[in-house]
Amino acid sequence: MDHHDYTSVTTGGRRPRRTALRAVTAGAVVLAVAAGGAFAAGLGPFERDTGPDPAAGKQARAFLADWAAGRLPSAAGRTTSPGTAQRVLDSFTTGLDISKPKLTAESAAEGEDGTVTVPFTARMPVEGLGTWTYESRLPLREQSDGSWKVDWTLSLVHPRLSDTEKFRLEREETKPPEVTDREGTALSGAEFPSLGPVMARLGGGGEGTGPRGAIHLVDRATGKVERTEATFGARTVRDAGPVRTTLDADWQAAAEKALAAHADGKNAALVALRIDDGEILAVANTPSSGFNRALSGTYAPGSTWKLVTSSALLLKDAVTPDDVVDCPKYLTVGKRFQNVELSEHPGATFHKDFTESCNTAFISLRDRLDDGELGDVARKYFGVGQEWHVGAPSYDGSVPVPKDETEKAASMIGQGRVQANPLIMASVTATAVSGTFHQPSLTEGNEDTTSTTPLPEGVVAQLRQMLRATVTDGTARVLSDLPGEIGAKTGTAEVSDDQDNNGWLVAHRGNVAVACVVEEGVTGGGSAGPVVRGLLAAVPGDSE
Repeated sequence: MDHHDYTSVTTGGRRPRRTALRAVTAGAVVLAVAAGGAFAAGLGPFERDTGPDPAAGKQARAFLADWAAGRLPSAAGRTTSPGTAQRVLDSFTTGLDISKPKLTAESAAEGEDGTVTVPFTARMPVEGLGTWTYESRLPLREQSDGSWKVDWTLSLVHPRLSDTEKFRLEREETKPPEVTDREGTALSGAEFPSLGPVMARLGGGGEGTGPRGAIHLVDRATGKVERTEATFGARTVRDAGPVRTTLDADWQAAAEKALAAHADGKNAALVALRIDDGEILAVANTPSSGFNRALSGTYAPGSTWKLVTSSALLLKDAVTPDDVVDCPKYLTVGKRFQNVELSEHPGATFHKDFTESCNTAFISLRDRLDDGELGDVARKYFGVGQEWHVGAPSYDGSVPVPKDETEKAASMIGQGRVQANPLIMASVTATAVSGTFHQPSLTEGNEDTTSTTPLPEGVVAQLRQMLRATVTDGTARVLSDLPGEIGAKTGTAEVSDDQDNNGWLVAHRGNVAVACVVEEGVTGGGSAGPVVRGLLAAVPGDSE
């Protein structure tokens, strides 16, 4: 609030409160007598109304509604001192950066002097900090013309607001924590732009990881703080010194350069993590500021999800890599599904269907899985859909039970309502090639509430063979000239009729799994492929 001294205003010359007694006709008196004297006992329509006038409560609720909606002139006009009320309400909400208050009226109560009091709860959202909640009361007084008005006083805004005390908002400037990589090398937002939104939310992004501030009650004359009414945020690990992460400065630099060089200015994200323990080596986003697509994005994973679908089919011996599963151009299941670029592979084996990413072949196997089986496998073996504690806010995936056959067909190829992001798909890849899920981590000591079952060795061996063949003979040939036993899977995911498909690629080499998505990249091999290739080419295999 500003430093004006607002004075409480009351009105004089109050007209006596009207009772419910009304003049009656002679006929009405006759009726009363005929009723056997019940009215005389105070039980009839001549009994005095001892409850608050409904008009008073209506005026109180209208005042609160106007205040909450920012209609301050209208709210002030419902008081006994409109000019002062408008100035105070404006300086209170504006000075404390309050927007869209929620003001909830309680039941009205009548005082002995005929005034009416309406208690209310105030929930005041303070921009960028949180919500200040308190209780106050509206006094209402009947006017000479029979109407009701809010009897203006400073204390109705807040019980402690007065001629001598006001409120002051203080914001504490907070900086992202100092961050180091796994070897203690400092990581700065200037050198690694993608880490800006990540570093600001280290520790889980819960209470205390954002801005801090307080609302103080202060003396109007001296500015001395009398008491603190509300605090926002809390001291966290960032105040105890640098935060050591699992990141690797070399991998992070390579990831950022790969996105900058090969994403063609499109929105894109990438995650690289260690297969044997889930520790995250690199998190990169473009654009580098704002939303953290890599950890918190929600995307259909497209054909990279065929790692999970294949696992589900192989686990129950519903198919083997050598089984013939025809791959036509089209397959209709409620809607027409097709392969990328309308490819077809008559007489293809399941192994070939995987390496060429044949949508129609995978969809044709849908009846070999129960409706909820794909989600069960994702959760049980890959940890998808369980709650992950990564060390920063993350989205941990969703595989709902399909609503119908069309949605079940779509889920077989990572479409429909299946949702993931690069963090999830890098972890899926790591689990597929090792057999064991490890909760991904960006910092040390995170809680782990996940529970999974290892994939059988035979399934892991089959998945690794098909991933390798996808690089040497399939849709991930963009990586084929790189050294090392690289395995990969491409993916293309539909977005909408008026947007190009998102492009995906997941890969593994040595002890590292990588996942990349490029929004509107059209194809995985053509968009995400060059990004992953740039990353793996820049980091020597022996650094894994």
